[in-house]
Amino acid sequence: QAQLVESGGGLVQAGGSLRLSCAASGSILSINSMGWYRQAPGNQRELVASITRRGITTYADSVKGRFTISRDSAENTVYLQMDSLKPEDTAVYYCNCNKYRTRWRDNYDYWGQGTQVTVSS
Repeated sequence: QAQLVESGGGLVQAGGSLRLSCAASGSILSINSMGWYRQAPGNQRELVASITRRGITTYADSVKGRFTISRDSAENTVYLQMDSLKPEDTAVYYCNCNKYRTRWRDNYDYWGQGTQVTVSS
């Protein structure tokens, strides 16, 4: 079972940077993928970036070239480095972990509590 702890959100001016962190409990071998989603008021939750257990990364078109997702395999931690932030990046960012549950023999999505990112003009 995974417990996700997020940190790193805050308020920055346009063009600034933030680094989000998400630590997941459990063995790294049981994690299929980890990623970041975001949801702005009135909008649907959307994928920002993800990384699989093999290290394959996926990015939303809107953040390509600006955001970088990485993983600390030893500590089951995923990071999202956000550079050149824009006001439209303002949202609540949620960490996601898809993990195999030995007890139930399934792959299950775990979610963090969310961290607010606000980018001012």
